[in-house]
Amino acid sequence: MQDLLTTMRRLRAPDGCPWDAEQTHASLRPYLLEEAAEAVDAIDSGSPAELAGELGDVLLQVAFHSVIAEEEGTFSYADVEGAIVQKLVRRHPHVFGSAVVSGSAEVVSNWQAIKAAEQGGKPRRALDQVPSALGALAREAATQKLAGVSGGREDVAGILEAAPDSPQGVADVLAAVVAWARAQGVDAELALRDHTTRTLQGLPDESAAS
Repeated sequence: MQDLLTTMRRLRAPDGCPWDAEQTHASLRPYLLEEAAEAVDAIDSGSPAELAGELGDVLLQVAFHSVIAEEEGTFSYADVEGAIVQKLVRRHPHVFGSAVVSGSAEVVSNWQAIKAAEQGGKPRRALDQVPSALGALAREAATQKLAGVSGGREDVAGILEAAPDSPQGVADVLAAVVAWARAQGVDAELALRDHTTRTLQGLPDESAAS
């Protein structure tokens, strides 16, 4: 990690790379999303070598932001690393403390309670609990979970039949499909990603089609 940070500092130096030197936290946002998505694709590919490479690209984003913050005097990589280690220890009292849990469900419950205590017991707005950069289906699923929304196949059929031919009508149908997927224990975002990938794999290469 120190080699990576040293490399990034060299790239950001006055005699380094102009492109790297121009980047900011804001300008790097699309790359962070892209690299995380490519790491997910690598998991789906089943290739350990590909996954290792893509995780390296994700780690590069962590180093990039850390070096930018280091230059600004706001935080350093040590702060990033130290904070996550402390959080993991604090939120796993059944491993690093004396707490006893009956299973993973209680682990999640304790995690949420500890997280709330860290915030002084002040509830977060729903908007703050669901990242806006999530895929639309994943964001809808998280929102439904917060709202306690459930649904089934019959709801999809009913809404599809009654929905107007408009953006709102389409959104209503998609939301119903997400609720149906949740009821079946299916991640709608991943299910559609896999479907799209299979479709793309069946399409001819650009050179063959032209």
